[in-house]
Order: sequence, then structure tokens, then C-alpha cells
Amino acid sequence: MTAALARGCLHCHDSFADKFSFYRHHVNLKSWWVGDIPVSGSLLDDWSKDTMKELHLAIPAEITREKLDLVASAVYQRLDRLYQGKMYFPGYFPNELRAIFREQVHLIQNAIIESRIDCQRHCGIFQYGTISCSNCTNSHVVCFGYNCQQGSGSSAQWEKAVQGLLTYIEDANTRTTPAL
Repeated sequence: MTAALARGCLHCHDSFADKFSFYRHHVNLKSWWVGDIPVSGSLLDDWSKDTMKELHLAIPAEITREKLDLVASAVYQRLDRLYQGKMYFPGYFPNELRAIFREQVHLIQNAIIESRIDCQRHCGIFQYGTISCSNCTNSHVVCFGYNCQQGSGSSAQWEKAVQGLLTYIEDANTRTTPAL
């Protein structure tokens, strides 16, 4: 099984296949301890699948392209630094991979949650573009923002926001109700 076939947010990044192919191919050259090679290889092979298992989110795993780029950059930098090392003691390489993996999961969780919170800081119905971590398709998250206290017309703004929500719900019901 190759890492590119698994699912887990980072695999949706444009450079993932090239980067993880390099990391997987060169793991034999980096770890001088025989037991570290299969463990490290398995960690890399299961990276994406294990990411989805570890996310533990009550909301869909959808991340903005910008936040995915930031997470990927941080992960690749750490992995590239790890691969620049010349010599390792037993267990070092897989332990470092595990630490990078845990940091990556934490970064993805935060990015997804921060995007949702940012969405709610608008007034009324708001949507933003995301990438679904489960299948790498472009999607949109829609939320109802409750931050309608800008300026003196806040009650009118709030009323407009609620009306927009009702319209959105009616439209959603119309789209899902089969025609007779």
C-alpha cells in the first residue's frame, strides 16, 4: 500500500505524493538500525490513514487550501530536517516521525476548528471554500455567523441575517424534497 492512496488531509496537498515517495524511498538510507527501517516505513505508509483516525473531530474534516498549505509546509520542513541528519541512535528516527505525525494532527485539527470559528464571526450566512480530507474534493462550508454588532444598524443587520438563514433553510429543503 502506498501512502498516496490513503486519506488524511495532508495527502490532498499537491506535493504530498512526491514528498512521501521520497521519504519512503529514502528511509532505508537514513536509519542505520535494522529494526527502525520497517517501523519507519510503516509509519510513512500509514501516515494519511492514521491521520484520519487521530483527528477525532465532531465536524467534517474540511480544511481551507491556505491552511493546508501552512500545515504541509510545517510538516515537510520538519521531515526534510530529519532526513538531513547523518547518523541516528536506535529508535530515534521512528520516534521523530511519530512526533512530527502528532504535531501534524494537532495542526490540522486547529486549522479546521479555527476556520469554523472564523466563519461564525461574520454576520448571517457565510460560506468558505475547503478541501474535504476524506476524498480531496473541493467543497464549501456554510455557517451562520452571529457577529452582527457592527455600527448602529445592528438590529437591522441581525434581522437581515436571520431572514437570510430562513431563506437558506427553505432553499435547502426545496433542493432535498423530491418533485411530485
